[in-house]
Amino acid sequence: MLVQQLFGTLDTLKREGVTILLVEQNVHLALALSDYAYVLADGHIALEGPAHEVDSMPEVRAAYLGL
Repeated sequence: MLVQQLFGTLDTLKREGVTILLVEQNVHLALALSDYAYVLADGHIALEGPAHEVDSMPEVRAAYLGL
């Protein structure tokens, strides 16, 4: 419940034009809220791009979303 409230607040801030740097382990919610995403692996940027593209990459979905 707390996570949903937090992401609701972040979404409100985003719609108001506030830029947010979000570091989050809940990949589903983070990508749904984000415009752009970076995927870190071993401390380095492994992938980056528009969040909807990163979310649809098979290697990301397998490694980070368990699909």
